[in-house]
Amino acid sequence: MLIYHLKIAARNLSKQKMYTAIKVGGFALGVAACTLIALFIRHELSFDTHYKNGENLYRVVGINRNEGIVDRGVNFPAPFAPALKAELAEIEMIGRINPNTLFTGGGNPLRRMNETENHYEEGFTFADPQMIDLLEIPMIYGHSASALKQPNSIVISKKICDKYFPGENPVGQTLIFNDNAREPVLISGVMQDFPNNSHLDFDFLISQSGLEFYPGEQTNWNASNYHTYLRLRPGTDVEQFEEKMMATVFDKYLIDVFKKEGMDAAAIEKIRQSIGLELQPISKIHLHSSGIADGFMHGDTRMVWLFGTIAFFILVIACINFINLSTARSAERAREVGVRKALGSQRSDLVRQFLTETVLLSAGAFVLGLFLARIALPFFNQLADKSLTIPWEELWFLPLFAGTALLVGLLAGLYPAFYMGSFQLVHVLKGSGHRGNKSVPLRSSLVVFQFAASTVLIIGAIVVLKQTDFILNTQLGFDKEQVLLLQGTQNLGDKTPVFKQELRRISSVENVSISDYLPISGGGSKRNGNTFWEVGKDKNSDFVTFQMWTVDHNYIQTLGMDLVEGRDFSPEMPSDSQAVIINETLARKLNFEQPVGKRITNDFSTYTVIGVVKDFHFESFRENIGGVCLALGNSPGITAVKVKTSDMPQTIEAVTRAWQKISPNQAIRYTFLDEGYARMYDDVLKQGRIFGSFAVFAILIACLGLFALATYMAEQRTKEIGIRKVLGASVTSISNLLVRDFVKLVFIAIVIASPIAYYFMQKWLSDFAYHIDLQWWMFAAAGLIALAIAFLTVGFQSVKAALANPVKSLRS
Repeated sequence: MLIYHLKIAARNLSKQKMYTAIKVGGFALGVAACTLIALFIRHELSFDTHYKNGENLYRVVGINRNEGIVDRGVNFPAPFAPALKAELAEIEMIGRINPNTLFTGGGNPLRRMNETENHYEEGFTFADPQMIDLLEIPMIYGHSASALKQPNSIVISKKICDKYFPGENPVGQTLIFNDNAREPVLISGVMQDFPNNSHLDFDFLISQSGLEFYPGEQTNWNASNYHTYLRLRPGTDVEQFEEKMMATVFDKYLIDVFKKEGMDAAAIEKIRQSIGLELQPISKIHLHSSGIADGFMHGDTRMVWLFGTIAFFILVIACINFINLSTARSAERAREVGVRKALGSQRSDLVRQFLTETVLLSAGAFVLGLFLARIALPFFNQLADKSLTIPWEELWFLPLFAGTALLVGLLAGLYPAFYMGSFQLVHVLKGSGHRGNKSVPLRSSLVVFQFAASTVLIIGAIVVLKQTDFILNTQLGFDKEQVLLLQGTQNLGDKTPVFKQELRRISSVENVSISDYLPISGGGSKRNGNTFWEVGKDKNSDFVTFQMWTVDHNYIQTLGMDLVEGRDFSPEMPSDSQAVIINETLARKLNFEQPVGKRITNDFSTYTVIGVVKDFHFESFRENIGGVCLALGNSPGITAVKVKTSDMPQTIEAVTRAWQKISPNQAIRYTFLDEGYARMYDDVLKQGRIFGSFAVFAILIACLGLFALATYMAEQRTKEIGIRKVLGASVTSISNLLVRDFVKLVFIAIVIASPIAYYFMQKWLSDFAYHIDLQWWMFAAAGLIALAIAFLTVGFQSVKAALANPVKSLRS
């Protein structure tokens, strides 16, 4: 019987080539889109799940509550981890990393001992020796237990080993790190590259054994620069441990620190109530670190849910599309049903027949969809900045794929199968009763659903694109255009001032500033949090934490910042070495109504405020502008060159010549400030591109469903159209008659979609401290797009029906 059903199904599908192609094509597009999104979600959910002891592996997160605002961070003092290990028996292993760019984490110049030219590499961090075992990092050369025990040693990744020591075992060889030839680092091991589904992505682990970045640093509780990871003993109650951890650290260590700083009991108790510690499972770090500034690239669990929802709706739209196409052609199958029933077929036989056709179509669509997904995968990887692959080699993949094709085919075919199997024999053979008028509201509702879902995606794409445009083009408080950033200028040593003068001699160079502190994140730009208070005020209650940036005399001019009070730094004023310029936010936080002339201190240094710079964005738009204090000093890693020319290649050539004149053995590296700023919002740009792409998918599939309903309605009104034409109706009036019904459906879809899109996009925008307002034209534009697409889709079928010969219509 199954073979019989398959033969009949193949015969019927081949008779309706166009509709079969539309059914399979729409289904295949939906399957391709869902496959791509499923691969994306699978990859996001797989982060940090490869650890054997992953269920007991955590990162420590600090909590700070201040005036109703809860901040979370992962930077802790150097003695924090050793104190936990000494006091808490529940900890099986604990270790620290320090990727802070202040201490040469991040990117650095590197070369082999026998070379003279440096290469720039990213991915440096300092690490405790036990971090290799704690993070279960496989070693290719060297031993995990001893690799980082020797001071001034380094473990490199396989990728770096292949680059610098191809085909060699480099253990025992040395590298010149950060151009410090006096203290080369010893290679003590080669580790496997971190997998692409790890929140960590380091190529260099530098030993922290015996290392202090400044005298007393390893016992200093007032500087927080270390990320702490730990493995608990199996069976440990995490909630109880978190409470015990906080109480132990505070009572045995922090109280003594606060007392030495002169705090009274009330101030200490206030701090106790405002801070806390929690453990974050390592498998949760990638998707559940929103609001934690740890310097790593993260995903967002909300985006995973969002894309999963999009995939679900696209597949539902494809199924609806199939249902509408099946019922639209039901008139052509009605006599077949009648004849089969007259010959003794039961309703169950007809249902099985129609379900066989559906499953056959579903199987073909899934195969084609997988093929389309394979073709589109490189483009999707570029869109999402991923390296996804279809898991052909996994044993579960093909059975799961085949089972899904069967399940979706059955679900999509149930309604059409039971609908067509329910035709009454007498009515069908007489040529009536098969039009399914009772099902018109259902089919109309399905089309409304399709276009409502598509309109939500269109509105989402418009909002994301407008927010991105707002971020990239709003007034930032500094000028990011035509600023060339030269990396690694600290390697010039005492020749840096000479290089600066050489650059200023170039006619197209407007200004030059040397500072590692830039209003962008990444790219070697540093951050330095400090706590100060006004001289004469209580340091225990009136302190303010802010960014303390080291700059030169030309910083404000080079970056086009605006002074709103006071003056800029001046080389003619030696006293400016103890002067600072603060931003407007910091002036408010310090309660300075007249900031110029005020003095701030932290017990180690005292500065006089000489100017106030207008607030400028230096972190993500998701955060409010924080306090910034600019002070003169030496921070020579990056040179910012403001140019005033449209001929950028010629200027770069002149800058390169100046570089080679000073440093002939070192290749120049440069980026642009506006590009670095744009990279801060790669995640927003990706979301916009993905939204837009899948909105196109959804609207295309929905159009096929609309085409199906237009076909069905034209069939239903064939005789009506013939009569109208005989009575003198024009093609235009008949086309309008048919189009009008569909425009109503799409309009209803827009009305339903608008509040839904408003709710979700308002929630998305709430993640940004600075964002656009949702405006009526965004919804109107999405509605017009949906209406235009619907009109074009239906218009073709309407005109075709209006041009049909009325004689044939009335005779049939």
